[in-house]
Amino acid sequence: MFDFLDSGQYDLLGAFWVTVQLTLYSAVGSLIWGTLLAGMRVSPVPLLRTFGTGYVNVVRNTPLTLVLVGCSLGLGQTLQFTLGGQDFKSIGFRLAVLGLVAYTSTFVCESIRSGINTVPVGQAEAARALGLSFRQVLTLIILPQAFRSVVAPLANVLIALTKNTTVAAAIGVAEASALMKKMIENESSALFAVFAVFAFGFIVLTLPTGLLLGWVSKRVAVKR
Repeated sequence: MFDFLDSGQYDLLGAFWVTVQLTLYSAVGSLIWGTLLAGMRVSPVPLLRTFGTGYVNVVRNTPLTLVLVGCSLGLGQTLQFTLGGQDFKSIGFRLAVLGLVAYTSTFVCESIRSGINTVPVGQAEAARALGLSFRQVLTLIILPQAFRSVVAPLANVLIALTKNTTVAAAIGVAEASALMKKMIENESSALFAVFAVFAFGFIVLTLPTGLLLGWVSKRVAVKR
């Protein structure tokens, strides 16, 4: 039933390794850009607040496939953005990461903003009364508490990101779902076995992440 795994025709581990790389790079980028967006969303500067709100509402409600195709066709082929890549494979991978960061950061932003709302307003007012700037209040007092409150929501975003990497196949990135499509075409007699292999692969990737971050969430939760 699983004879196709021994044929040597398919690089299953290599495909899942691309999925892992997509997830890791996109997760780091989304965390950084999402935190900056959250800072803009609560900023006292109207221009930053308007930009953060507009960006989140527009990108979050745009289909991920459209975002990735826009990065590939718009930035890659039309504007010739290579992002430092030297060949089609590396350029496609980097554009896929860019698209995933642009999309996932909106969900990271909203998770962090919900965490910011859990911090009592009196703490920010007391810090401002001591003479701290908005940036100091946000980075030294508000965000550390906000992150502790949103570990579980961020874990859900990370798990969703892992599954969303399958959309990168739409722009030619050879991750797990791209290989699954190829295997389904070549191994039509073992269709359910192919599905079972890739379902198991994604469970292996996402289940430990959920369990680990769920445990971390309980350990660092702020007791109020």
